[in-house]
Amino acid sequence: MHAKNIDVTALGELLIDFTPSGLSEQGNRLMEVNPGGAPANLLSMLTKLGHSTSFIGKVGDDMFGRLLKDVLNDVGIGTENLIVSKTDNTTLAFVHIKDDGDRDFSFYRKNGADVRLSSGEVNAELLSRTRIFHYGSLSMTAEPAASATEYALSCAKNYGALCSFDPNLRVPLWDNLAHAKERIKYGLSQCDILKIAEEELEFITGCTDIQEGVRSLRSSYNIPLIGVTCGKKGASLFYAGKDCTDGLGLHESLPTFKKVKTIDTTGAGDTFGACILHDILVHGFTDFTKERLHSMLLFANAAASLVTEKKGALRVMPGEKEIRGLIAQGL
Repeated sequence: MHAKNIDVTALGELLIDFTPSGLSEQGNRLMEVNPGGAPANLLSMLTKLGHSTSFIGKVGDDMFGRLLKDVLNDVGIGTENLIVSKTDNTTLAFVHIKDDGDRDFSFYRKNGADVRLSSGEVNAELLSRTRIFHYGSLSMTAEPAASATEYALSCAKNYGALCSFDPNLRVPLWDNLAHAKERIKYGLSQCDILKIAEEELEFITGCTDIQEGVRSLRSSYNIPLIGVTCGKKGASLFYAGKDCTDGLGLHESLPTFKKVKTIDTTGAGDTFGACILHDILVHGFTDFTKERLHSMLLFANAAASLVTEKKGALRVMPGEKEIRGLIAQGL
């Protein structure tokens, strides 16, 4: 039996988010280099909360790839399975921030290094030591990374890890939406824990009502714990044990925190997802109660709210003391 000495391993994109940062003296837009990528953001939050983490992915052997590896090392995320490619460039994303802090993306990813990760580059031994394996859909947009994701999932399951999925739909990165839906449905079929945004839930199920959407998901997939994020409106958690008959099970919804000044929503969903995994690592994946769901939501909402006060995500995750401080102030 392998010792489970890594709490969470995540596979996927590690990239640079270029975020608007004012104007130059000449009136040109300045862009700040922010390390990013949803799976790495999630690991950064977990590391901040004291968990051992490791990242599986690929960057280019260029100034951005070297920066990203240094940042993961600085934050405390394991890089033993971060591949540095001599032939592929690091993926770049340019972020346009709207007045309400929400975002649009322009991606520079054709033959980007993150999509070039192959199954042979996935370290199965690393997954044998992992308690939770986390993945998204962006590693499944193209080969060989799609096959690498499937291989990593099969390894993680064989070694008894819980599997956590965040669809993280980014429409511009898919060749067509039918392909996106097919790959996300595969991801849903493999996970124990799901973090999904309300618009992604509607994309997959066709349901605008969240409870209807969760019932629809549960009718097709055995996913015990589902978290649905609704941006400024807050979030909901649904836990279904074996005796669940209504498709919903235990559930709880909470609004978000109003006392924060949102400037950039990048990483809010990743922060939320990390806090859900944090609770599972601390308290286990059984014995869910309505009170536990409430406290999980409160903590995750507070952390996600705090990260929106700063630009970027990976380097600026809040600590537990800061999160508890916001909770103490009340919604």
